[in-house]
Amino acid sequence: MKQKLRKWSTLRNQILLVFVIVMAIVLFVVGGMTYNAVSTLLKNNAERQIQQTAVQASGRMDELYQHIDRLTNQVATDPSVQQLLLEEELGQPATFNQRQALMNIVNNYQAYSNGIDLFELYLHDGQRVFPLNEANLIGRIEEESIRQAEEAKGRLVWIGRDRLNPNIFLALRQVNLIDRWFSPGGYLVVQIRSDYFQFQESDEVEDFMILVDEHDKMIASTYQGDIERMVTHDQESVMIDETEYMLVKEDSRLTGWQTFILMPIAAVTEDVVFLQTTLMYSAGIGFLIFLFFSYGLSNLVTRPIQKLTKIMHYGKLGALKPNPETYSTVELNELNETYNDMVTTMNHLIEVVYEKELIRSQSELKALQAQINPHFLFNTLEALYWSLDEKGEDELAEYVIAMSELFRYTISHPMDDGWVYLKEEVDHIERYMHIMKIRFGDRLTWKINVPIEYEAVKIPKLLIQPLVENAILHGVGNKNGQGEVSVRVGQSENPETLLVEVVDDGPGMDKTSIETVMKLIKNDRIPSVKGNGIAMVNVNKRLELFYNGETVKGITIESEVGKGTRVFFEIPSEGGS
Repeated sequence: MKQKLRKWSTLRNQILLVFVIVMAIVLFVVGGMTYNAVSTLLKNNAERQIQQTAVQASGRMDELYQHIDRLTNQVATDPSVQQLLLEEELGQPATFNQRQALMNIVNNYQAYSNGIDLFELYLHDGQRVFPLNEANLIGRIEEESIRQAEEAKGRLVWIGRDRLNPNIFLALRQVNLIDRWFSPGGYLVVQIRSDYFQFQESDEVEDFMILVDEHDKMIASTYQGDIERMVTHDQESVMIDETEYMLVKEDSRLTGWQTFILMPIAAVTEDVVFLQTTLMYSAGIGFLIFLFFSYGLSNLVTRPIQKLTKIMHYGKLGALKPNPETYSTVELNELNETYNDMVTTMNHLIEVVYEKELIRSQSELKALQAQINPHFLFNTLEALYWSLDEKGEDELAEYVIAMSELFRYTISHPMDDGWVYLKEEVDHIERYMHIMKIRFGDRLTWKINVPIEYEAVKIPKLLIQPLVENAILHGVGNKNGQGEVSVRVGQSENPETLLVEVVDDGPGMDKTSIETVMKLIKNDRIPSVKGNGIAMVNVNKRLELFYNGETVKGITIESEVGKGTRVFFEIPSEGGS
């Protein structure tokens, strides 16, 4: 299984796979964006066309309504009608001949419209003037509609279907008397045939058109089913016989009527489906073309690498050979030149290794000889100690044994890792102080304050002693009279670190000297002139090396002229390794 996977995980196959995946992603993203943009555009255009159709249909209905409105207005303002109603208001009832003549005049207006079935004229008290049969307006029209006509002050009011004849629509207008300051004189009712408001035949047999009044009552419709769920809910689509229709609505400002158009979404998205098919075929063809060129490009890149790899395999046999071929690609030529340089270097190193093996035994011998010198020094100091002890020179003998322990701590254990316990470092400082007292006498005093709980903390060997030596030489040594050096170890502000301080009461340093030494410490530069910067640079460098990656602070100096110097740094509370 692994062999099969290894066979297919070649650089050529990986490059080809990456190219194919990238191309697939590009085609998918670009095709998806194009499809969404164009399909949205097509849908919006279709919706605008349907909306425009709804606007035209609504406008046509408004024109039919205005035609009725103009005819009823002409009847209401006709001089004969005005005269008859005025006389009725003055208490002069119209004769039969006047009614008959008036009906002939009104019927002439009726001839101007093929949608008006009949005009009815009523007096202000509701009695009908014509047709001639007796009737009352209240029995004909609901009181609410009469009240709306009175509030309309002469404008036409749509009533809807006649409750006595569903094939007739009714509209009502109040007749105002012109010669009597437009006071109410009667009412004009117009009967409109139900086929008057009809939609024009559409080329699209599958769409539907619906016209409802301001009370959501149907006026005209090409849909034979229930329209209530379509006109009473604000929705953009509706399901009819398992077919989804787009629903577009247009409101009439003139009448308050609403025109609805239902168009099958499948008809609207027909072009979108064609676009989707075209994009899929185009993406497939583009993918195949890109796959062909990707295969050629992957071979162009990997074939020279395969040749170079075969040459490298000769190295397993113990002979590295350079590759003399040149390629048309700059990067491959650089790779080949780098390999040739490596072959030259490797062959040279193979020769050098034999020479190093010859001198290895000599180096080990010298290392053994180097270990003899410290033992010789220790043996000599012990012999001197016993000689002084036999002669009664006890104090001088103590100094000799202290010096022996001092040397032993400094140069012993050549194979250890460089870490000691804090107690060992403190004992070494004590021995160093006793030896330095030989030189300074009573001028040198010291204090060492290390809590017992910190004595087992591991620190790098000779980390504190160089700073103590520096404090004695430059602090006590440059002071007139007695001087004191203090070594303190305690908890720092950071609970994870300990604070190590070396303090002297010597002459101190000015601000310029402190800045000079700190600059040397930060730059890891040993001063060219012997001074107190050498020990600090060495200690600070060892802090960085031994505590690499730990959160510790390097050496810091606080000093004032005449008040001494304080040098301190931090180490981890858990110690080192």
